[in-house]
Amino acid sequence: MGSETYNIYMIGVGGQGIGLMGEVMMRVCLAAGHTVHGCDTHGLAQRGGIVQTHIRLGDKVRTPRITEGTADLVLALERLEALRGIVNMLKDGGTVIYYDTEYQPIHVRMGRMSYPSVDEVSAAAAARHAHLEHVHIELPDPRMQNIALFGRLSSLNAIPGITGDLIEAEIRNVVPAHALEQNLEVFRRAAQTASVVDVA
Repeated sequence: MGSETYNIYMIGVGGQGIGLMGEVMMRVCLAAGHTVHGCDTHGLAQRGGIVQTHIRLGDKVRTPRITEGTADLVLALERLEALRGIVNMLKDGGTVIYYDTEYQPIHVRMGRMSYPSVDEVSAAAAARHAHLEHVHIELPDPRMQNIALFGRLSSLNAIPGITGDLIEAEIRNVVPAHALEQNLEVFRRAAQTASVVDVA
């Protein structure tokens, strides 16, 4: 990418597969010839806490952490974390892809706060002049939500030099053999299922 940078911010909760998602993304970006810097930050992941992955592409990058308001792409594995990613990390005019499911934190379950609606996520994206896509398809296993996001990403040409073939190849390299065919079926179905909400 030369002197240009591209920032990818991924967010979810513990147990949703952010670790695998980050590994696949790092491998895909390396395979595309990018200089890649990345790091993970974990909350109380085993108790459903927030898990984040920062990936930065570019020869001039000196730190792996993405600063607030500079993410070109936000990938979120549930709706509340999508809203957090948009409000805190997304740059103006960026892209958001999120899996539309709910992992309610304790404050929501106790009635101390409300869980965001799809309309609230859309409004937050509109305030950032973002391109927004939400994904929700039938899955054989909810842990495949990350693969569904990769499927949708593969159809967008959002990241310079990243193609669907590269993403599929690295899924094949990372996903265990016994689960590979189901994951690939989810990947391909999500790529073909259009559900675009462009709020720019």
